[in-house]
Amino acid sequence: MQLSKIQILIMVLAIAVMVIFLIRLRHGQRIMLVHKCYYATAILLITWLLEIMAMTAVPPDNTWLLAVLDGLTTVSGAFIPACSLMFSLCYTREYNDRMPKWLWLIFIVPLITSVMVLTNPLHHLYYRTFALDITQVEFGPYFPIHSMYTYACVAVSVFIIIRFAIKTKSRLHIWQAVLFTVGSLAPSLVNLLVTLRFIGASIVTTPISFTVTMIFHGIVIYRLHFFDIRPVAMQQLLNWISDCYLVTASDGRVVNYNQPFLELFGRSYKIRENICLGDCVSDEDVENKTPVYNLLTALRSCERMASKVTYEQAVDTMEDGESRRFWYLVEVSPVAIKGTVGGYVSIFKDMTQIKQSMQKMQDNQLKMMENERLAFLGQMVGGLAHNLKTPIMSISGGILSIEKLITECRESLGDPDVTVEDYGEIYDEMGQWLSRMQEAGSYMSDIITAVKGQARNISTSEDLDFSLDDAVKRVMLLLRHELLDSQCTLKVDPKIQEHGIMIHGDINSLVQVINNLVSNAIDAQKPDGNRDIVIDTRWDEKEFCLTVTDFGTGIPEQSKRNLFHQMVTSKGTRGTGLGVYISNSVIHAKFGGSMWYEDNPLGGTIMGVCLPPECVSFTPKSEVGEIEKE
Repeated sequence: MQLSKIQILIMVLAIAVMVIFLIRLRHGQRIMLVHKCYYATAILLITWLLEIMAMTAVPPDNTWLLAVLDGLTTVSGAFIPACSLMFSLCYTREYNDRMPKWLWLIFIVPLITSVMVLTNPLHHLYYRTFALDITQVEFGPYFPIHSMYTYACVAVSVFIIIRFAIKTKSRLHIWQAVLFTVGSLAPSLVNLLVTLRFIGASIVTTPISFTVTMIFHGIVIYRLHFFDIRPVAMQQLLNWISDCYLVTASDGRVVNYNQPFLELFGRSYKIRENICLGDCVSDEDVENKTPVYNLLTALRSCERMASKVTYEQAVDTMEDGESRRFWYLVEVSPVAIKGTVGGYVSIFKDMTQIKQSMQKMQDNQLKMMENERLAFLGQMVGGLAHNLKTPIMSISGGILSIEKLITECRESLGDPDVTVEDYGEIYDEMGQWLSRMQEAGSYMSDIITAVKGQARNISTSEDLDFSLDDAVKRVMLLLRHELLDSQCTLKVDPKIQEHGIMIHGDINSLVQVINNLVSNAIDAQKPDGNRDIVIDTRWDEKEFCLTVTDFGTGIPEQSKRNLFHQMVTSKGTRGTGLGVYISNSVIHAKFGGSMWYEDNPLGGTIMGVCLPPECVSFTPKSEVGEIEKE
């Protein structure tokens, strides 16, 4: 077989280029299944070309050796389409290290073809008549099977690559698919025309036509990073760290996005690649602050500040006919290329579950706070009954005394021995009893007001100006029985009454906190210790502090580290461990303050509540009552 110098030169160059391809592809990369499939294809093509070049050295009359070499070239040509099909499957289905065993079935027909070609002199099922001139070749009955399978492998591999590119909607993948398709179909089309004898050619035409494949595949590999893991890795990384993402150029042009972004925003706002994001914003979007408008605003802010911009975005979607709201945390980051901002990456993270969990935690915390307050009220029921018993008995005694005085007046009417002065004494005594009854009624009213405030739901707080003196008085009313029963004395700093300290917030929340601290101080008393409990204040320009000091047993060392956390108690089964934790949460949430503690140098503990200065004001004592009435 004679080859022209141009044909030989083309084959030598093709072999050299493919060897360079293989060396460069292998250098510095992790070898995956797609690489192995491509390597196998390239090696088969190199072998095919070498076998054709070897045929040129065989004399034309040695038909047996020519037939054997031709059979070997057919074997190489039979396995190349199968390798191409396996490559497409491994690439699109991401078989990186291992593949399903059924994929090996792809090579059954090429194996049969190899056996048929190499044993053709025994059965003539592949060639009935062998010749180097394609016009003189007469094919056997097996050749159509081999041809159809070869073309099917090429067609299916191209179809898989194209479908993958359409599914991902990535411009990079689409260009890869186009060039891969052209490169794969070129030799198949040439082989088909030669086989059908539409063009006259020799057996060297088909392998040489693979130079077209090399050119297009070279563009795909080197220009479009077909085998470069970085673009795919970056897309996978963005998919991994985000629920959806959008890549835009510095001029606002949409460069890339993933399928979740398309489903969430793309279709509704007609966002697609190579259009300006600003063109997707209408006047209605600007007025309603829609997600795409907020995204465009964030992109402009990122461009202006040259730094990352983060914001939350609510998205309403329809699922099963019902509207559902999802929350996303959006991060817009600039992408620097050689020191210049070349675009922006917008990452969307689904925060819905976190939002729901946080709301659930807040709801549970409110329930715990409510349960703790109700439990505290339950503990005070006995004391409240005792507190109310005394004024009730006083009122009852006053009523009986007044009834006796009224009876005495009626019976003395017309008695000449009863003087006006006697009636005056009776009236004075009635007035005294009425005054005592009014004091008892006022005391009962104060107790009822204090209990009513503590019995209110924790979520229905009122932020008003109230006096600290009033809050402390409520505490003294609520804990009067506990203080008497424990023989403790509650001493209040005179400055609380003298300075007219006004606090802005919910009085019931602060009463709950002071109640808890004083109750803890009562429980911490020593049998024979100092039973004074002192409520004191101090303030400066930075903060206002209210302290509750006791001289009891102090806080155990094992409880100090986690004092303001849940389930930390030194009361054994009598404590829930929620009191101080909830008090700290109330001060933080309702007043923007904080709590602290320190050991009392004289024994016991000092518990402190610090409020920011904007929550506290000082009003003359004469004006405090008027403010509270308002």
